[in-house]
Formats: sequence, C-alpha cells, structure tokens
Amino acid sequence: MKQQNQQIKNIIFDLGGVLLAIDAERTIQAFRQLGMPDLIRPGGWGYEHQVFLDMESGKLNEDEFRAGIQQLLPQQVSDEAIDAAWCAMIKDYFRDRIELVKRLSADYRVYLFSNTNAIHIRHFQGLFERAFGHSLSQLFVKDFYSNEIGLRKPAPESFVHVLNDAGLNAEETLFVDDSDANIEGAKKTGMNTIWLTPESDLLSFF
Repeated sequence: MKQQNQQIKNIIFDLGGVLLAIDAERTIQAFRQLGMPDLIRPGGWGYEHQVFLDMESGKLNEDEFRAGIQQLLPQQVSDEAIDAAWCAMIKDYFRDRIELVKRLSADYRVYLFSNTNAIHIRHFQGLFERAFGHSLSQLFVKDFYSNEIGLRKPAPESFVHVLNDAGLNAEETLFVDDSDANIEGAKKTGMNTIWLTPESDLLSFF
C-alpha cells in the first residue's frame, strides 16, 4: 500500500462509487417520470424528502417507504415502478476493483460500510451473484449497511459503531469512500482515509 501508515491492518470500503458504479441522475429522471420533480436538494447531493433518509436509516420498512413515496406522487403507481425508479441508479460493478478487494483480503481484514436500504441491498446483491457466482458478503469479514445499524455516514457515531462492532483500532484502519463528507466524518474517529475522486485510480493507491 503506497503512502499509507505501515500499521494498517484493516480496510473499510464504501460500495456505491467505489466498488459499484452509481448514476444518481438515472434515479432522478426515473422519479421525475413518475411525477416527482424534486428528488435532490438544490446545490448538491442530498435527498429532498425525508422518506429516503428514513429508509436508509432503517426507520422505515419497504412497505412504509413505498407508501411514503406514493404520498409524494400525483398519481398511484405500482410497487414495482417505485422499486425500479429507486434502483435505476445502480449500474455495474468495477471488476478490477472487486479483484483488488480479493487480493487485499490476503493481507488485510476487509470490510464494507454503505449508506443503503433493503430494496437496494436485494438488487445489488443479486447483481453481484449473477456477475461473480458468489455472494457479495463473501468478499468481506463483515458488511455494514446503514439501514441495518440505524446510522448513516457521515455521522462520526456511524463509524464508531463499525469500529466497535468489528473490534478495530481506528489508527490501524483505512477507510475508502468517494464522498468528501464521509471522509471527513471518518477522520474524526482517527481513521486513515482515501478520498476516491472521479479522477482517482483506486488501484494506484495500493
């Protein structure tokens, strides 16, 4: 691992934008076609409606989420249409990065921590199994999802939860994410970080 603390023993990866290609505009357009013009807050990424944050924090189950979406739409649509719009952002896995995770697992304890929800989990786990022939969870010592732990990045307490649950020391742990806000949250716990920008080559860091 280049230019990183030689004491690193653990690596925590984000999923969307790091291991899995995401195009938020596809979901924005899909919900717009269903009649919801405002999905993202003006001035940058962030959900306009609380129902999305509550879903990713585990405060809503799937049926409650869909019911909340129905209230934001001008007409009734099917559950399948809501799920399809919500999952439209999910594209394909970066195969070279998945292979990198497999190689790193020989020398480091590797984890996953993603802001996500039950509908997306079912979709991207199925996508992974069809592409690679085994479960996504097999790549990691443990995978952490915001809806399951009830905490979202970039809240520092979300990272503290992951560290404590996995029994990791922050100074021995590297966190990789494509969100600068999430990186700043992780830094507050004392973790080492890599901010993966669109111009970055993840493989070059290792």
